[in-house]
Amino acid sequence: MKPDGPGERLDKGPPFGNPHPVMRLNDNSKRRGFTLVEILVVIAIITLLAGLTIANVGKLFGGSQVDIAKLFVNQSMRTPLVTYRLHMGSYPSTEEGLAALKTAPAGKADKWRGPYLDESIKIPVLDPWGEPYQYRYPGVHNKDGYDLWSKGPDKADGSDDDIGNW
Repeated sequence: MKPDGPGERLDKGPPFGNPHPVMRLNDNSKRRGFTLVEILVVIAIITLLAGLTIANVGKLFGGSQVDIAKLFVNQSMRTPLVTYRLHMGSYPSTEEGLAALKTAPAGKADKWRGPYLDESIKIPVLDPWGEPYQYRYPGVHNKDGYDLWSKGPDKADGSDDDIGNW
């Protein structure tokens, strides 16, 4: 459309209306984009937060492994071992170990009424770190009973992170 005169506005449409009116933005309503520095700062903050989160995930799962080992040595094995003692007269010896809860020890088959462990539990019984639980009877820490422990996350026997029933 051509202007009719020198002062005619081009954004004025025909008398029936312009289907796509020209939008003019005021100076105060113009938007400003983010600078490269602002975008890089945001990316750095997100990366830092992600790194901290990932670093702490291991601590969350590590704590639950310790709780599982504590539950196993203090609760889960108590009933099978006490039932074995009631039937056999004493706890399994250190040499017989926890295997005596699955199969009758040599020379004791007449008293043995097991298995005392569920079929799904395999011998040797492994702790959350893949190491066999340690068993000793008579116990050093429990003089009148048995000692049952996990070597803990460091997998070294006799260290501070051992998890036992004492």
